[in-house]
Amino acid sequence: MADTWKIVGECSKDEARHALVAYEEIPDWPEDWVVTGMEVADDRPEEWTLEVYLDRKPTLADLRRVGKLFEGKAPPLFAEQLPDTDWVTESQKNVEPIYAGRFHVRTRDHAPDVRAVDFVIPASQAFGTGQHNTTAGCLAMLDLMKREGVAARNIADIGTGTGLLAFAAMHLWPGARATASDIDAVCAGVVEENAGLNGVALGANAGELTMVIADGMDDPLLKVRGPYDLFIANILAGPLVELAQEFSEAVPPGGNLLLAGLLETQEARVRSAYRQRGFRLARRLVNGDWSILWLRKSRVR
Repeated sequence: MADTWKIVGECSKDEARHALVAYEEIPDWPEDWVVTGMEVADDRPEEWTLEVYLDRKPTLADLRRVGKLFEGKAPPLFAEQLPDTDWVTESQKNVEPIYAGRFHVRTRDHAPDVRAVDFVIPASQAFGTGQHNTTAGCLAMLDLMKREGVAARNIADIGTGTGLLAFAAMHLWPGARATASDIDAVCAGVVEENAGLNGVALGANAGELTMVIADGMDDPLLKVRGPYDLFIANILAGPLVELAQEFSEAVPPGGNLLLAGLLETQEARVRSAYRQRGFRLARRLVNGDWSILWLRKSRVR
Protein backbone atom coordinates (compact mmCIF):
# COMPACT_ATOMS: atom_id res chain seq x y z
CA MET A 1 0.00 0.00 0.00
CA ALA A 2 1.09 3.58 -0.56
CA ASP A 3 2.19 5.76 2.30
CA THR A 4 -0.73 7.36 4.06
CA TRP A 5 -0.43 10.65 5.91
CA LYS A 6 -2.91 12.96 7.49
CA ILE A 7 -2.94 16.66 8.27
CA VAL A 8 -4.67 17.33 11.57
CA GLY A 9 -6.05 20.49 13.16
CA GLU A 10 -8.05 20.87 16.37
CA CYS A 11 -10.73 23.52 16.08
CA SER A 12 -14.26 24.48 17.02
CA LYS A 13 -17.35 22.87 15.55
CA ASP A 14 -18.15 26.00 13.53
CA GLU A 15 -14.60 26.19 12.17
CA ALA A 16 -14.72 22.52 11.11
CA ARG A 17 -18.10 22.94 9.43
CA HIS A 18 -16.83 25.96 7.52
CA ALA A 19 -13.79 24.00 6.35
CA LEU A 20 -15.93 21.03 5.26
CA VAL A 21 -17.96 23.37 3.09
CA ALA A 22 -15.00 25.41 1.84
CA TYR A 23 -13.00 22.59 0.27
CA GLU A 24 -15.93 21.64 -1.98
CA GLU A 25 -15.85 25.14 -3.46
CA ILE A 26 -12.18 24.91 -4.50
CA PRO A 27 -11.99 23.87 -8.19
CA ASP A 28 -8.46 22.46 -8.01
CA TRP A 29 -8.80 20.65 -4.68
CA PRO A 30 -7.01 17.26 -5.13
CA GLU A 31 -9.63 14.55 -5.70
CA ASP A 32 -7.69 11.99 -3.68
CA TRP A 33 -7.46 14.16 -0.55
CA VAL A 34 -10.14 12.94 1.84
CA VAL A 35 -11.43 15.59 4.27
CA THR A 36 -13.23 14.57 7.47
CA GLY A 37 -14.40 16.33 10.61
CA MET A 38 -15.53 14.87 13.89
CA GLU A 39 -16.13 15.64 17.55
CA VAL A 40 -13.19 15.11 19.87
CA ALA A 41 -15.52 13.28 22.28
CA ASP A 42 -19.25 12.78 22.82
CA ASP A 43 -19.19 14.96 25.93
CA ARG A 44 -17.31 17.78 24.13
CA PRO A 45 -19.58 18.53 21.14
CA GLU A 46 -18.08 21.95 20.39
CA GLU A 47 -14.50 20.65 20.10
CA TRP A 48 -13.73 19.12 16.71
CA THR A 49 -10.80 17.70 14.77
CA LEU A 50 -10.39 18.30 11.06
CA GLU A 51 -8.33 15.68 9.24
CA VAL A 52 -7.13 15.58 5.63
CA TYR A 53 -5.80 12.23 4.36
CA LEU A 54 -3.32 12.01 1.47
CA ASP A 55 -0.97 9.38 0.02
CA ARG A 56 2.36 11.16 0.52
CA LYS A 57 4.18 13.25 3.07
CA PRO A 58 2.59 16.73 3.13
CA THR A 59 4.69 19.70 2.13
CA LEU A 60 4.54 23.15 3.68
CA ALA A 61 2.47 24.19 0.67
CA ASP A 62 0.00 21.40 1.48
CA LEU A 63 -0.29 22.61 5.07
CA ARG A 64 -0.93 26.15 3.85
CA ARG A 65 -3.59 24.87 1.44
CA VAL A 66 -5.43 23.13 4.27
CA GLY A 67 -5.02 26.21 6.47
CA LYS A 68 -6.89 28.29 3.89
CA LEU A 69 -10.01 26.18 4.47
CA PHE A 70 -10.50 27.95 7.79
CA GLU A 71 -12.23 31.27 8.12
CA GLY A 72 -9.73 33.69 9.63
CA LYS A 73 -6.66 32.34 11.35
CA ALA A 74 -6.13 28.61 10.95
CA PRO A 75 -5.51 26.44 14.03
CA PRO A 76 -2.11 24.79 14.44
CA LEU A 77 -1.76 22.00 11.87
CA PHE A 78 0.55 19.02 12.00
CA ALA A 79 1.27 16.05 9.74
CA GLU A 80 1.24 12.46 10.91
CA GLN A 81 2.24 9.30 9.05
CA LEU A 82 -0.16 6.40 9.51
CA PRO A 83 0.68 2.70 9.72
CA ASP A 84 0.14 0.54 6.63
CA THR A 85 -3.50 -0.15 7.45
CA ASP A 86 -6.85 -0.15 5.66
CA TRP A 87 -8.31 2.66 7.76
CA VAL A 88 -11.83 2.30 6.39
CA THR A 89 -11.93 -1.34 7.44
CA GLU A 90 -10.35 -0.63 10.82
CA SER A 91 -12.77 2.18 11.58
CA GLN A 92 -15.74 -0.09 10.90
CA LYS A 93 -14.64 -3.07 12.99
CA ASN A 94 -16.86 -3.84 15.98
CA VAL A 95 -19.13 -0.85 15.36
CA GLU A 96 -22.45 -1.06 17.11
CA PRO A 97 -25.57 -1.87 15.07
CA ILE A 98 -27.85 1.02 14.17
CA TYR A 99 -31.62 1.30 13.90
CA ALA A 100 -33.19 3.61 11.31
CA GLY A 101 -36.89 3.36 10.61
CA ARG A 102 -37.72 -0.32 10.31
CA PHE A 103 -34.10 -1.20 9.49
CA HIS A 104 -31.36 -2.78 11.61
CA VAL A 105 -27.85 -2.56 10.14
CA ARG A 106 -24.97 -4.51 11.63
CA THR A 107 -21.61 -6.06 10.91
CA ARG A 108 -21.08 -9.81 11.15
CA ASP A 109 -19.84 -9.32 14.72
CA HIS A 110 -23.42 -8.80 15.90
CA ALA A 111 -26.55 -10.95 15.96
CA PRO A 112 -29.57 -10.15 13.78
CA ASP A 113 -32.69 -8.52 15.18
CA VAL A 114 -35.67 -10.58 14.02
CA ARG A 115 -38.06 -7.75 14.89
CA ALA A 116 -36.52 -5.46 12.26
CA VAL A 117 -35.49 -5.61 8.62
CA ASP A 118 -31.95 -6.85 9.15
CA PHE A 119 -28.99 -6.04 6.90
CA VAL A 120 -25.44 -7.20 7.46
CA ILE A 121 -22.80 -4.88 5.98
CA PRO A 122 -19.27 -6.01 6.83
CA ALA A 123 -16.25 -3.76 7.11
CA SER A 124 -15.20 -3.07 3.53
CA GLN A 125 -13.41 -0.69 1.22
CA ALA A 126 -16.55 1.36 0.58
CA PHE A 127 -18.52 3.68 2.82
CA GLY A 128 -22.21 3.23 3.59
CA THR A 129 -22.49 0.84 6.51
CA GLY A 130 -25.28 2.93 8.02
CA GLN A 131 -23.09 4.41 10.73
CA HIS A 132 -22.80 7.78 9.04
CA ASN A 133 -25.64 10.18 9.80
CA THR A 134 -26.46 10.65 6.11
CA THR A 135 -26.86 6.92 5.42
CA ALA A 136 -28.92 6.34 8.57
CA GLY A 137 -31.01 9.40 7.73
CA CYS A 138 -31.68 8.07 4.23
CA LEU A 139 -32.84 4.75 5.66
CA ALA A 140 -35.25 6.57 7.97
CA MET A 141 -36.51 8.73 5.09
CA LEU A 142 -37.05 5.72 2.82
CA ASP A 143 -39.12 4.15 5.59
CA LEU A 144 -41.17 7.35 5.88
CA MET A 145 -41.69 7.50 2.10
CA LYS A 146 -43.10 3.98 2.13
CA ARG A 147 -45.40 4.74 5.07
CA GLU A 148 -46.65 7.86 3.29
CA GLY A 149 -47.71 5.88 0.24
CA VAL A 150 -44.88 6.36 -2.25
CA ALA A 151 -45.03 3.74 -5.00
CA ALA A 152 -41.73 3.00 -6.72
CA ARG A 153 -41.39 0.85 -9.83
CA ASN A 154 -37.96 1.98 -11.02
CA ILE A 155 -35.23 2.90 -8.51
CA ALA A 156 -31.76 4.42 -8.89
CA ASP A 157 -29.16 4.73 -6.12
CA ILE A 158 -26.31 7.02 -7.16
CA GLY A 159 -23.12 6.84 -5.07
CA THR A 160 -24.26 3.51 -3.66
CA GLY A 161 -21.04 2.57 -1.81
CA THR A 162 -21.92 -0.72 -0.13
CA GLY A 163 -25.33 -0.98 -1.81
CA LEU A 164 -27.20 -0.55 1.47
CA LEU A 165 -29.68 2.13 0.36
CA ALA A 166 -30.48 0.21 -2.82
CA PHE A 167 -31.08 -2.93 -0.74
CA ALA A 168 -33.39 -1.04 1.61
CA ALA A 169 -35.38 0.46 -1.26
CA MET A 170 -35.71 -2.96 -2.87
CA HIS A 171 -37.06 -4.39 0.38
CA LEU A 172 -39.66 -1.61 0.60
CA TRP A 173 -40.65 -1.90 -3.07
CA PRO A 174 -39.87 -5.56 -3.89
CA GLY A 175 -41.36 -5.48 -7.40
CA ALA A 176 -39.27 -2.54 -8.57
CA ARG A 177 -36.38 -2.62 -10.99
CA ALA A 178 -33.26 -1.20 -9.32
CA THR A 179 -30.02 0.31 -10.59
CA ALA A 180 -27.07 1.23 -8.37
CA SER A 181 -23.98 3.17 -9.41
CA ASP A 182 -20.76 4.50 -7.95
CA ILE A 183 -17.77 6.36 -9.30
CA ASP A 184 -15.38 4.00 -7.44
CA ALA A 185 -14.78 0.73 -9.32
CA VAL A 186 -14.12 -1.16 -6.08
CA CYS A 187 -17.81 -0.79 -5.22
CA ALA A 188 -18.85 -3.28 -7.90
CA GLY A 189 -17.30 -6.16 -5.99
CA VAL A 190 -18.44 -4.78 -2.64
CA VAL A 191 -22.06 -4.52 -3.77
CA GLU A 192 -21.95 -8.03 -5.27
CA GLU A 193 -20.61 -9.46 -2.00
CA ASN A 194 -23.15 -7.60 0.13
CA ALA A 195 -26.01 -8.57 -2.16
CA GLY A 196 -25.10 -12.21 -1.58
CA LEU A 197 -24.95 -11.71 2.17
CA ASN A 198 -28.38 -10.08 2.24
CA GLY A 199 -30.24 -12.21 -0.28
CA VAL A 200 -30.52 -9.44 -2.88
CA ALA A 201 -30.87 -10.73 -6.44
CA LEU A 202 -28.58 -9.25 -9.09
CA GLY A 203 -29.84 -8.87 -12.64
CA ALA A 204 -31.79 -6.65 -15.00
CA ASN A 205 -35.36 -7.70 -14.20
CA ALA A 206 -37.98 -6.48 -11.75
CA GLY A 207 -36.91 -7.26 -8.19
CA GLU A 208 -33.25 -7.41 -9.22
CA LEU A 209 -30.34 -4.98 -8.89
CA THR A 210 -28.04 -3.87 -11.70
CA MET A 211 -24.70 -2.32 -10.68
CA VAL A 212 -22.73 0.09 -12.89
CA ILE A 213 -19.61 2.20 -12.40
CA ALA A 214 -20.24 5.77 -13.51
CA ASP A 215 -19.44 9.39 -12.78
CA GLY A 216 -22.85 10.89 -12.08
CA MET A 217 -25.18 9.88 -14.94
CA ASP A 218 -22.33 9.30 -17.38
CA ASP A 219 -23.28 5.77 -18.36
CA PRO A 220 -25.57 4.68 -21.23
CA LEU A 221 -27.23 1.97 -19.12
CA LEU A 222 -28.13 4.46 -16.39
CA LYS A 223 -29.79 6.67 -18.98
CA VAL A 224 -31.63 3.97 -20.89
CA ARG A 225 -33.06 2.39 -17.71
CA GLY A 226 -34.63 5.70 -16.65
CA PRO A 227 -36.66 7.63 -15.88
CA TYR A 228 -36.65 6.70 -12.19
CA ASP A 229 -39.66 7.36 -9.98
CA LEU A 230 -37.40 6.96 -6.93
CA PHE A 231 -33.95 8.49 -7.35
CA ILE A 232 -31.48 8.38 -4.43
CA ALA A 233 -28.25 10.41 -4.38
CA ASN A 234 -26.25 10.31 -1.16
CA ILE A 235 -23.08 12.04 -2.35
CA LEU A 236 -21.84 15.59 -1.54
CA ALA A 237 -23.39 19.04 -1.81
CA GLY A 238 -21.09 20.22 -4.60
CA PRO A 239 -21.86 17.34 -6.98
CA LEU A 240 -25.56 17.50 -6.05
CA VAL A 241 -25.66 21.08 -7.34
CA GLU A 242 -23.46 20.38 -10.38
CA LEU A 243 -25.56 17.36 -11.40
CA ALA A 244 -28.95 18.94 -10.71
CA GLN A 245 -29.89 19.15 -14.38
CA GLU A 246 -28.84 15.57 -15.15
CA PHE A 247 -30.61 14.23 -12.07
CA SER A 248 -33.72 16.24 -12.91
CA GLU A 249 -33.82 14.74 -16.41
CA ALA A 250 -33.72 11.26 -14.86
CA VAL A 251 -36.84 11.83 -12.72
CA PRO A 252 -40.32 12.03 -14.30
CA PRO A 253 -43.05 14.48 -13.21
CA GLY A 254 -44.43 13.24 -9.90
CA GLY A 255 -41.21 11.34 -9.18
CA ASN A 256 -39.37 11.31 -5.86
CA LEU A 257 -35.81 12.45 -5.23
CA LEU A 258 -33.90 11.62 -2.03
CA LEU A 259 -30.79 13.79 -1.56
CA ALA A 260 -28.17 13.47 1.18
CA GLY A 261 -24.50 14.08 1.86
CA LEU A 262 -25.04 17.79 2.51
CA LEU A 263 -24.49 19.71 5.72
CA GLU A 264 -27.44 21.69 7.04
CA THR A 265 -25.51 24.86 6.16
CA GLN A 266 -25.45 23.72 2.50
CA GLU A 267 -29.14 22.89 2.30
CA ALA A 268 -30.38 26.22 0.90
CA ARG A 269 -27.99 26.06 -2.06
CA VAL A 270 -28.95 22.48 -2.89
CA ARG A 271 -32.68 23.11 -2.57
CA SER A 272 -32.41 26.19 -4.78
CA ALA A 273 -30.72 24.20 -7.55
CA TYR A 274 -33.55 21.67 -7.59
CA ARG A 275 -36.37 24.16 -7.06
CA GLN A 276 -35.30 25.81 -10.33
CA ARG A 277 -35.88 22.46 -12.01
CA GLY A 278 -39.38 21.89 -10.69
CA PHE A 279 -38.77 20.05 -7.42
CA ARG A 280 -40.61 20.88 -4.22
CA LEU A 281 -39.78 19.82 -0.68
CA ALA A 282 -41.91 16.95 0.61
CA ARG A 283 -40.04 16.27 3.86
CA ARG A 284 -36.69 17.06 5.42
CA LEU A 285 -34.79 15.36 8.21
CA VAL A 286 -31.73 16.63 10.07
CA ASN A 287 -29.46 13.98 11.56
CA GLY A 288 -26.59 15.55 13.44
CA ASP A 289 -25.24 18.30 11.18
CA TRP A 290 -26.55 16.65 8.02
CA SER A 291 -29.73 17.33 6.05
CA ILE A 292 -31.68 14.60 4.26
CA LEU A 293 -34.16 15.92 1.69
CA TRP A 294 -37.17 14.25 0.09
CA LEU A 295 -38.14 16.27 -2.99
CA ARG A 296 -41.00 15.69 -5.43
CA LYS A 297 -40.94 16.79 -9.06
CA SER A 298 -43.93 18.92 -9.97
CA ARG A 299 -46.31 17.53 -12.58
CA VAL A 300 -46.91 21.00 -13.98
CA ARG A 301 -44.26 23.72 -14.40
